[in-house]
Amino acid sequence: MTNREQPASAPVPPSRGRIAERLLPGGEEPDPRFTLANERTFLAWIRTSLALLAGGIAIEAFTSDLFLEPVRKGLAVVLLLLGMLLSAGSAVRWLRVERSMRNKAPLPLPLIVPLLAAAGALAAAVVLIFILWR
Repeated sequence: MTNREQPASAPVPPSRGRIAERLLPGGEEPDPRFTLANERTFLAWIRTSLALLAGGIAIEAFTSDLFLEPVRKGLAVVLLLLGMLLSAGSAVRWLRVERSMRNKAPLPLPLIVPLLAAAGALAAAVVLIFILWR
C-alpha cells in the first residue's frame, strides 16, 4: 500500500485538560469570538465587583462624620456583600453561558442583574436620605 492509498485520519483535537473537561463537558467548541466576548463580560462584572468592594471600604473609612455608626457599618457591609456576591455570580454566569454556547442552547437569563440593581438602588437611597437629613 502506498501513501496515496492510505486513508486520511482525522486530526485529534488537543485535550483541554481535566478541569476544563469537568466544567465544560460535551458539546462543540464555540467560535473563539463568542468565548472571548463571554470572557470580556465576565471581566466587566469583576470590575463592577471590585468597585463595590472599594465603595464599601471607602464608606467605612472616610464617612464617619457623615453617617451614624450603625448606618455607616450597615451600608459598608451591604456594599461588601454585594461585591462578593457579584464576583461569585459572575463566575457562575460565565460558566453557564459557556456551556450554553457549547451545547447550542438558549443563553441563560442574567439573574445577577436584578440583584445588583435592587441593592444599588437601596444603597443609593440610604446615602440620599442621610445627605438630605444632615
